[in-house]
Amino acid sequence: MTENSTVVTCEQLEKTYSQGPQLVQVLKGVNLQVGRGERIAIVGSSGSGKTTLLNLLGGLDLPTNGKVTIAGKNLAQVDETQRGLLRNKNLGFVYQFHHLLGEFSALENVCMPLLIARLPMVEAAQRARTMLGKVGLEARVEHKPSELSGGERQRVAIARALVTEPNCVLLDEPTGNLDRNTATEIHALMNDLNEKLEISFIVVTHDELLASSMERKFLLADGLLNEQ
Repeated sequence: MTENSTVVTCEQLEKTYSQGPQLVQVLKGVNLQVGRGERIAIVGSSGSGKTTLLNLLGGLDLPTNGKVTIAGKNLAQVDETQRGLLRNKNLGFVYQFHHLLGEFSALENVCMPLLIARLPMVEAAQRARTMLGKVGLEARVEHKPSELSGGERQRVAIARALVTEPNCVLLDEPTGNLDRNTATEIHALMNDLNEKLEISFIVVTHDELLASSMERKFLLADGLLNEQ
């Protein structure tokens, strides 16, 4: 895999937390290299450190040892402002709970990352509308989250994650809150967007069907990540 085709890497990633007088090592030297357009699932039992790993890969937290590289930059060696800019330009995030802003429409929610990146409102709205079309919500752009179904809210969250055209989207249990039929629709949508836009997906999930629909599957256990 050439450097240009690699979107996220981590090397010998370790994370230790202190719980009172005790130190708990959650990650013990995790290595991962994600290429452009790859779809990767990370599975493991509750408490195995999956969300911790995702937060480190997304620069939302910093490792105790090791490094995460995005766009050729070690996240631990840039300040918080630069980390935020790197995140906004290169990464998208989707969570189990959509975290949409209830007082804003679907369109306004999807505009947010573009406005943070200082795009003019007219251009941001145009791009947000296009992305909502790609996730099948052309007719729902003016609806607020309370007027949308659970599956539609998650589609808006995916559109928001994709609207900046990031290299990689990190998803934490994206179908954990959905019924099986809706979850299957979200799987199909992710695969379709991956194919059309060549965006990489790193998915943390307990959903075996979602995990098996990814190209590569890794198990996180005892602080180590192993490809299945």
